[in-house]
Amino acid sequence: MINTYPLVRPLLFSLDPEEAHDFSFAQLDRLERCGLLKTLVGKPIIKPIELCGLRFRNPVGLAAGLDKDGKHIDALASLGFGFLEIGTVTPLPQPGNPKPRMFRLPSAHALINRMGFNNDGVDACIERVKRSRFYQEGGVIGLNIGKNASTPIENAANDYVIGMRKVYPIASYITANISSPNTKNLRDLQGEVMLRQLLQALCQTREDLSQQF
Repeated sequence: MINTYPLVRPLLFSLDPEEAHDFSFAQLDRLERCGLLKTLVGKPIIKPIELCGLRFRNPVGLAAGLDKDGKHIDALASLGFGFLEIGTVTPLPQPGNPKPRMFRLPSAHALINRMGFNNDGVDACIERVKRSRFYQEGGVIGLNIGKNASTPIENAANDYVIGMRKVYPIASYITANISSPNTKNLRDLQGEVMLRQLLQALCQTREDLSQQF
């Protein structure tokens, strides 16, 4: 793969970190649409592995958080990932935390992310997944679900159940995000009582859905 980062780094660092993120994805999508991305990247590694009834084309996947809305599935798949996890998505669209919410740490070659589950909502994400070539060709796509910031923590299980019901027909697997520090009180769901309630609701929903699909 051709390393163009040293050439484009000055341009990217002249932009706000979130703008640079969006700009980079826009260029990646353009390269994918015109067929150049695979040429630049080269032939992906095919090393199939089976786990939990799923067949991955290789064991290196992309975690949730980079493509929150499923807007860049085919471009990311062209980079050679064995699977993709999309999200976190919530039942309703939400803007996330106020900007600025992404900060560079150049000395550590790192970013601090305080996005806060900004996403277009689960319904919009589902439609994008279904339109993607990677999905249509049987690629493994996980969906990462969460709760809306406006939902009281005591009602959080309802949001996760809604998310599971919506993504179940298309998701290869589902992840429930209860660890983000950027959504107020979300980590309360890791407490014994609330975690048990959430898992019971999700397990019952999974059982119900397994009878339908």
